[in-house]
Amino acid sequence: MKPPPFGYHAPRTVAEALAALAAAPSGKVLAGGQSLVPLLNMRLAAPSDLVDVNRIAELDTLRAGPDGVRVGALARHARVERSARAAAVQPLLGQALRHVAHPVIRNRGTVVGSLAHADPAAELPAVLAVLDGTVEAASTRGRRTVPAAELFAGPLESSLEPGELAVSAFFPALPPRTGTAFAETARRHGDYALAGVAAVVTLDEDLRVSAARAGYLGVSATPLVLDLAGPAGPRGDWAAAAAHVRERVDPESDIHAGAVYRRHLTGVLTERACAAATAEARRRAGE
Repeated sequence: MKPPPFGYHAPRTVAEALAALAAAPSGKVLAGGQSLVPLLNMRLAAPSDLVDVNRIAELDTLRAGPDGVRVGALARHARVERSARAAAVQPLLGQALRHVAHPVIRNRGTVVGSLAHADPAAELPAVLAVLDGTVEAASTRGRRTVPAAELFAGPLESSLEPGELAVSAFFPALPPRTGTAFAETARRHGDYALAGVAAVVTLDEDLRVSAARAGYLGVSATPLVLDLAGPAGPRGDWAAAAAHVRERVDPESDIHAGAVYRRHLTGVLTERACAAATAEARRRAGE
């Protein structure tokens, strides 16, 4: 299979990349290319131009600080997955990245590229959504910060505008006495998940549940975030929370799984991930 014809640009600075994108409103950004290149080869995408940002050193960054983890547009999945500093500040990133495809894909694919691709079956959009993270977008018109709640517009559709480049993503740090966990089920390890959940649980000083949120993938057109603190109660009744989730998800059937099975699976994964996140929150509270 061969891609359709396109213009090719290889900028070495962000300013050059933005100028190229401004001149080609239907152009696409090439970073890791693990999703874009197959779409091109199958002729499911036909951009007028490709703007290859792989030579822009200023985008190849990964910074972990007290406030959170900022991932540059060229930081590969594998780099973020293996970063001890990133894991200490926001462990949910590494927990989710271990489920992304296979090592050879993670060695090339990028965190920010996955977010911009906006696949509702992908792990990282759910992580960004449940953490209330943000993406910084730049264009020749300036820069803006896009909250996760506004980033994902539909399946494979983000709110990034023509001419914009997603230059970084920010994942906030965990509050005190907070634990995280990630769980998903796929037909084979590395396949797209039939359903998945990213859980974040916070305890109060008496080690009772004070906050609980879960982000879901594979069960809606965009990442779905549900507040589970009420259904679970202060004692963390995750079976009740799972029942609450089953009533609120509305997955679709496809060739891989039916809607009824996906709904059941979402509840099972909720209970499993929230229990693990609670255990981690208790461990962190005892440090």
